[in-house]
Amino acid sequence: MNATELLAARALQISASGHFDAKNTEAVPSPCISVCRMSSDRSHCEGCFRTLDEIRIWSRADAHLRRGIWQQLMERAGIAAPTPTHAPARTQTAKAEP
Repeated sequence: MNATELLAARALQISASGHFDAKNTEAVPSPCISVCRMSSDRSHCEGCFRTLDEIRIWSRADAHLRRGIWQQLMERAGIAAPTPTHAPARTQTAKAEP
């Protein structure tokens, strides 16, 4: 597997555990896949696709900011955002009679 495939698999795993859900207050896991080297132009890590600034702030970022970083790095990597396979079913509410 290449780094992009490993990162996509990690994103899917994290999504399946509910960490990309905005209502989840647990810490969002790091996208690090242990391929830690900067691109030749030093714009991002070749493993996790985070910028140096994103890597620097990760440890003190809240869940909302971490989800935002995940979204940006997936766009950078050309990875589609995973859709949760266990999303709750929507319930339809009855309309009140006039």
